[in-house]
Amino acid sequence: LIMALPLGVLFGAIHALTPGHSKSVLAAFVISSGVNPTKALITSLVLSFTHISTAILLAVVTNSLVTKTMVDAGRAPALEWTSRIMLITIGIWLIARAIRVRPHIHSEGLLAGFIAGLIPCPLTMFVMTLAISRNAPEAGFAFAFTMFIGVATTLSTVAVVAAFARDFLTQLFAKQKIAISHLSRAFDAIAGVGLTLIAVSELSR
Repeated sequence: LIMALPLGVLFGAIHALTPGHSKSVLAAFVISSGVNPTKALITSLVLSFTHISTAILLAVVTNSLVTKTMVDAGRAPALEWTSRIMLITIGIWLIARAIRVRPHIHSEGLLAGFIAGLIPCPLTMFVMTLAISRNAPEAGFAFAFTMFIGVATTLSTVAVVAAFARDFLTQLFAKQKIAISHLSRAFDAIAGVGLTLIAVSELSR
């Protein structure tokens, strides 16, 4: 187990690069919300923790929400629908904020990270289910923790890069004497539309 744990970090990091880990959602939120790199990092950690812990919870407590077919094994449709509908709500709210110019809410990053991470990690769920079936849940928990480190590494990189890229663009536009308020509203509008379209697209699959 000890020798296999480093593989969990590698698997988690690579796994988070695949579709379905809210990277575009995370980047869109970070760019539009104006959070600094530190808060962007915290948002990504909340997303990663929710993504992994939801899978652990479903594997340990109940599997009634989990699809059992071979094609969709490890998916939780009810949670996926809930997450995407809530993301659509956030997208619409961002668009409305761009129009009405509302002040930023400092706790919104934690909420966005939690909502985006509600979809359970199928790989973690598989590992936990296998470990429980072999009467070795502690091995599943240990591997899930290393998976969290890997997933968090990838998502944190996305969040921090997005935050620095936004700050760079903000400074660039400031030098060109373009009003930052207009730029912020543009970020809100673009991210809101993008977030809504992403969530609607995933719901329609």
